[in-house]
Amino acid sequence: MQTLIEEIRDKIANNLFEFSKHATDRSIIRNIRLHEIEEAIASGRVIEDYPDDKYGASCLISGVTQQNRSIHIHCSYP
Repeated sequence: MQTLIEEIRDKIANNLFEFSKHATDRSIIRNIRLHEIEEAIASGRVIEDYPDDKYGASCLISGVTQQNRSIHIHCSYP
């Protein structure tokens, strides 16, 4: 059985994800590129899990890019 982070990494690797408008807006403001999000998820770990979040199950991932930039990513999952 895969862990949550492994399932999320598989979705990223197979391009089975999408960004909310809010996530897109925030990444533009913070100058975070798609490849940085992918790198942070690849190296990251789930630091918070919110299975009962009011908008649907989600988690917070903390990871570091290849340029040593620390990024937190909030992911929803079905």
